[in-house]
Amino acid sequence: MSSEMIIRRYRASDQGVVTDLWSRAVERAHPFPDGEGRGERARVLRERDLAGAESWVAEREGVVVGLLGPLRGGSAGGDGNRASVGGLFVAPEAQGSGVGSKLLEHAAASHGALSLEVFEGNDAARGFFAHLGFTERGRRTDAETGRPLIALERAAPLKSVGWLHVRDGRLLSVRTRGNDTFYLPGGKYEPGETAREALSRELGEELGLVVPAEELSEAFVIHDVAHGKNGRRLHMTCFTGGPQDIVPAPGREIAEFAWFDRREARERCAPAHSQVVNRLIAQGRMPG
Repeated sequence: MSSEMIIRRYRASDQGVVTDLWSRAVERAHPFPDGEGRGERARVLRERDLAGAESWVAEREGVVVGLLGPLRGGSAGGDGNRASVGGLFVAPEAQGSGVGSKLLEHAAASHGALSLEVFEGNDAARGFFAHLGFTERGRRTDAETGRPLIALERAAPLKSVGWLHVRDGRLLSVRTRGNDTFYLPGGKYEPGETAREALSRELGEELGLVVPAEELSEAFVIHDVAHGKNGRRLHMTCFTGGPQDIVPAPGREIAEFAWFDRREARERCAPAHSQVVNRLIAQGRMPG
């Protein structure tokens, strides 16, 4: 599946299709509990888990292909209060196409640190969550099935902003002093800043550029592993806009700047650059 995906809140009108999706997903993932995906367990999903709780669905071409929820607790501002994820379910025909990871990153963007449980016998799910940076924090026996459950957790993603400036098919990147890796111009938020305000400030500090926040337009969001942060996830909002004919004046933290083509960006830049370059190639802004 390659069509555009949207993430939106669960609605009561989704109940039928979501229950069917959940039933097919859990029967495939862990068919061992008696009545899994049917009967009483389906009633509990409809009447307790989905009713009044915060849940999200992924949709492609008007078809719901994933469910995340219910979500409880959490705060995007830190790790101290983790949001509990009640479940993550992807339609079997949509598995492996990025649905589950996008739902999780959406939850992390608004709730910060996440926690959830997975059956020990669900090897596919354990591998999936490990790939997305979740680590084990404990175990218990599920009272209903008698089978072991593993509690997983992940720290809140590092939130940053980046500027997309392409000249002659090459992407502007900067390197800080004492570091051999290049990044997009930008950085982390200061308390109280919006994403646009943070990027406007960073462009002034890093490159001496005056780019009013209102001139910046959000292009896309990148989720990846943050470089040099021990596997912590990154949530980077990328923007276009501002002057195109620029003469950067690097600030004291910036050792150098450069415009890189596709190969150079992938060899000399942080891991998230690969996703950025792929998106810019898809948009026709960089040569493939």
